[in-house]
Amino acid sequence: MEKATTLRLVLGDQLNERHSWFSKVDNSVVYTLMETRSETDYVRHHVQKVVGFFGAMRLFAEYLRSKGHRVHYLTLDAPDNRQTLADNCRMLAEHYAVARFEYQEPDEYRVDQALRALSAEWPVETRCVSSEHFLSERDELRRLFSGKRTYLMERFYRAMREKWGVLMEADGRTPLTGRWNYDAENRKRLPAGVRAPAAPSFERDVSDLTALLQRVGGVRTIGHIRPARFDWPLTRVESLQLLEHFVRERLPFFGDYQDAMAQADDVLFHSRLSFSLNLKMISPLEVIQRAVAAWQERPQHIPFPALEGFVRQILGWREYVRGVYWAEMPRYRTLNFFEHTAPLPQWYWTGQTQMNCLRHAVGQSLERAYAHHIQRLMVTGNFALLLGVHPDEVDAWYLGIYQDALEWVELPNTRGMSQFADGGIVGTKPYVSSANYLQRMSDYCASCPYDPKQRYGPRACPFNALYWDFYDRHAERLRGNPRIGMAYQLWDRMEGRERQRILEHAQRIKEHVSDY
Repeated sequence: MEKATTLRLVLGDQLNERHSWFSKVDNSVVYTLMETRSETDYVRHHVQKVVGFFGAMRLFAEYLRSKGHRVHYLTLDAPDNRQTLADNCRMLAEHYAVARFEYQEPDEYRVDQALRALSAEWPVETRCVSSEHFLSERDELRRLFSGKRTYLMERFYRAMREKWGVLMEADGRTPLTGRWNYDAENRKRLPAGVRAPAAPSFERDVSDLTALLQRVGGVRTIGHIRPARFDWPLTRVESLQLLEHFVRERLPFFGDYQDAMAQADDVLFHSRLSFSLNLKMISPLEVIQRAVAAWQERPQHIPFPALEGFVRQILGWREYVRGVYWAEMPRYRTLNFFEHTAPLPQWYWTGQTQMNCLRHAVGQSLERAYAHHIQRLMVTGNFALLLGVHPDEVDAWYLGIYQDALEWVELPNTRGMSQFADGGIVGTKPYVSSANYLQRMSDYCASCPYDPKQRYGPRACPFNALYWDFYDRHAERLRGNPRIGMAYQLWDRMEGRERQRILEHAQRIKEHVSDY
């Protein structure tokens, strides 16, 4: 056994080849990556997610070795694997007789707390360093909104644009074109016949990893996988290929159709870069810079609203939800503003529902571990909120089923934006809709057995009755919200018998939701 001076832990979402740690080879340093049951089991994950993380970690370890770094990689079935990050670090520190332990700042609160506790009890010198990935500090949002009850995303987004000089005039204070935000222009329905270009394929055989999960036993997963056709980018090179494809082929149409949904195309004009970003195989700054460069190269080809909308997702929303997460944890994961208690319908785990929009969105998620943000917000999340599902159950589903889901990004998006369980910390209103929105923004309703125009009756779309029932039962909490006053005006104008029929139908749906 060759001794080392320093043990450095690289987490599965810290696969950043450009981190300063790796700028030079030091044989006194041992890097460790580890597959542990503590990470596979804290929530029931999609099988593609587990395989994707392990596959990317193994390829990253190979990359480090190819550059001359010392790497100790613990596979899930390694005899000496103690199956938690802390226990494995203790074992490796003893094995190499190290004097120093270093780790990068974790993104998830539970991991951060575990490594802080380990550091506090250890006799070895411990140091936590930046992951050198994000464009804002953990506490930057909290400091910006000191003394405020809510965090206005638009203000944060503008501050980040100014800080990084993105889409700004030379004075550093004025936005290009004179406008900060083009969100209102990025909400078009997909016209008939429009199809997105084929994306690059990263298919590889991961049967060794699926066999590992079966061999170890006890790792409970959800969803489907075709081991010989696993198609997620697992390296920086592949991630950059996906980025280049997006800015060339999809970004020109991203703005117009970022809220659209279509049965024939699961991705449409979205980038599908979030998995690569969240594992840090690529950085948010280089993604933004490449998109801006593509627009500068072909301004007549890429509409500015499309560019601004994409930049807002990365520089605005992604950094914003991370800031909210660290400002509000750990209390944030306990918030339940509406006091919802209903269980998540069983068909969220199978896709076996008659409602076409939900059958498609859930089925796609089970098949691909992917759904774009409007499918997550306005289909699966919308229905769960209208039904009154406990936010703990919604969180567990979202955190488990999506390839890109890590708690720091999932929790504010789900408990906050989607379920309004935080009472308005993230969103200014609950994002609920009747079938009217789904019919306007998708082609789901045309092939659904339920009628989007009917409020009650055997063929009525369940979204409609549940929509009015939601506003009725939460009137005391929501009636004063200026952004949803119109809904209550319409509800108040309905004839009393009509309202009674709607509420009775909503109750039947809630009691027999497994039959819908």
